[in-house]
Amino acid sequence: MIAPLDRSRPEPLADQLVAAVIAWIEARGAETAAGAALPSIRRLAAETGVSRNTVVEAYDRLVAEGRILSRPGVGFRVASPAAPLPPAAPDPGGVAAVADRVWRLYDDRPALLRLGGGRLPDDWHDTTDLARAIRRVTREGGRALIDYGTPLGEPRLRRLVAQRLARLSVPVAEDRVMLTTGASQALDVVIRALTRPGDAVLVEDPGYHNLFGLLRLQGVRMVAVPRRADGPDLQALDAAAAASGARLFVTNGVLHNPTGSTTTPQIAHGLLTVAARHDLTIVEDDIYADFEEGVPAIRLAALDGLDRVVMVGSFSKPLSSALRVGYVAAAPSRMRGLVDVKMLSSVASSRFAEQVMAVLIETGGLRRTAEALTRRLTRQRAALLPALRRAGWRLFTEPRGGMFVWAAHEDAADARLLVDAAAARGIGLVSGAVFRPGLEEGPWLRINIAAAADPRARAFLKDPSG
Repeated sequence: MIAPLDRSRPEPLADQLVAAVIAWIEARGAETAAGAALPSIRRLAAETGVSRNTVVEAYDRLVAEGRILSRPGVGFRVASPAAPLPPAAPDPGGVAAVADRVWRLYDDRPALLRLGGGRLPDDWHDTTDLARAIRRVTREGGRALIDYGTPLGEPRLRRLVAQRLARLSVPVAEDRVMLTTGASQALDVVIRALTRPGDAVLVEDPGYHNLFGLLRLQGVRMVAVPRRADGPDLQALDAAAAASGARLFVTNGVLHNPTGSTTTPQIAHGLLTVAARHDLTIVEDDIYADFEEGVPAIRLAALDGLDRVVMVGSFSKPLSSALRVGYVAAAPSRMRGLVDVKMLSSVASSRFAEQVMAVLIETGGLRRTAEALTRRLTRQRAALLPALRRAGWRLFTEPRGGMFVWAAHEDAADARLLVDAAAARGIGLVSGAVFRPGLEEGPWLRINIAAAADPRARAFLKDPSG
């Protein structure tokens, strides 16, 4: 018998009913109760004095949790307990160890100030245009709400991406653009399509932590190329390419993550010279393009015409981390292989998200949002950088835009000391080792410019030991 409910308690009746059914199952023992019939909806409603809708809600939640089963013509029965998972396999490649560090960047405790995080604070976002675009796509309905997209992605948005790239002097037709579920999937597809386990791949040090994780999953060997304030170290790149036999180099040229640096035109030309010498394909990660200030920096894809360069981008940073829309632009000879990998690994990206993004671009929502955020980042950066210097922080470079500052404090040779001190004050940082392909510890930290506007961040950055 299911225990009676108490209408004087503050908990909703459906919550009480769920708890009562679970208590009944556990009182009998999960193994013993498995397969036992539960009262019908009508009978349980009568026994407990609640509406049938309340019983339906409770049973639906219990089915979703795997506690009970629903079988047409049979009714509701207690589910068998799940078998324990086998022990985890060894992790010789270090993927789990790296993922454990990266998880700290996505700590979502509401009270935590994510000073080292990779996205803008929630209160920086104005979702008016986003909400309007979602309503429009939902109202218009159609296949976007129910059907797969095509492997290449929504043609309407691919045309807009091609126009976006043309404004950066990157010549591309829409059939050379493939949409993805964010830039991370774009990088994953490119890595799977262009490398094999055991290959050597050249990467920037420091660089994008998630890229390093994707390369580890693919089983390739990373070869570090130092990142300088003006871009990758060309001499080191030349030597590493010659010694390793690598055929792929991944670089984040504009508003580099985590240093905030931007590759100069001289270095960009030099990169392509080195690439030609060693038959390198360059993957250009352009994820922060919307936060660039002033005249856009030169893109490798513009110099190269997407011959040796594969370009990756995204719209998620200024708009919403939940709206995952990215893209890959590449030569026709590469596109079929990229599309095959995307299709086999995920079938398609979200047609709904792609149509929402198309509306945001067409109506000016993306432009307005990005411009407003860029202005705010500019003001915050102008106040932050002098304050950091006064407080004893050394800057890798003075960024010309973007979200990040790469900094080291004069009193901390090991950034982990600062990470621990920040955690004690409710502030989330991660050691700069996360952004290094070899996970070497050192003094450097990534600081999120937007999060640094918080009074707690200002107090910590002024006196980390206090």
